[in-house]
Amino acid sequence: MSIKSRAELASVEGIKSQKKNSMGRAWADILDGGRLYWLWTRLAYHDIKMRYRGSVIGPFWLTLSTAIMATMLGTLYAKLFHVDIQDFLPYVTIGLIVWQFISSAINEACMTFVAVSSEIRQVCLPFSSHVFRLVYRNLLVLAHNIVILPVVLVIFPPKVGMETLMLFPALLILTLNAVWLACLLGLLGARFRDLPQIVANVLQVLIFMTPIFWRPEALGEYQFLAYYNPLYAAVDILRAPMFGAWPDSTSWPMMLGVTAFGCGLTFALFTRFRGRIAYWV
Repeated sequence: MSIKSRAELASVEGIKSQKKNSMGRAWADILDGGRLYWLWTRLAYHDIKMRYRGSVIGPFWLTLSTAIMATMLGTLYAKLFHVDIQDFLPYVTIGLIVWQFISSAINEACMTFVAVSSEIRQVCLPFSSHVFRLVYRNLLVLAHNIVILPVVLVIFPPKVGMETLMLFPALLILTLNAVWLACLLGLLGARFRDLPQIVANVLQVLIFMTPIFWRPEALGEYQFLAYYNPLYAAVDILRAPMFGAWPDSTSWPMMLGVTAFGCGLTFALFTRFRGRIAYWV
């Protein structure tokens, strides 16, 4: 074997070894972050406590505003679309609660690492712990908003069946998607500081293009556009079981595909750029 061939072989082996080490460090970061659940759960609780410091009812202000918005919009759209408010108001309320969880998680995801830049510089913590902290914080807010549902469902009782049990895997899949989104958008947001403004503006448009305040059937022959909307699928897999119904046939395949693709892409980018996060923030 020539000297040149040996050098090329050594270079290729070195690159493979470096990639393997980077992947191992990325996995170790995720596992170490998971083991620190006692830390990021407390930090998430502290974030909410500090956000509403001095407030009388704290995060329940968000619950109150959600309840008012759901009631007003549900009543208004029921009149506009000439539908039964008994079915439509719970539909809008649940959709709005799930949408707020999704949109809040996406908006905050852009600042996953930038928002804790001082901690990243001063304390050696797994980067994944900041991701878990953000997702858990949004789950706590979702738990506050869930308080609205018993009131609505008592006034407008839905049909409950075996389909209701699908709530648990639906919540799990939404949480997993929130994790990879927080990591992916956190990486991109640390590198490109315009991303939060872009994402916020896009979400303001998407809320009206996603069946939150209206049903896909309202699109007529174009309702397939709603069924292939990943955001609608995310809302549908959690909303439909609450009515004792199965989600649309496209919702679960859509979410499983998005989850697999998102997790794979995010892990690849996290492996590649994990070492640069501290410099970007």
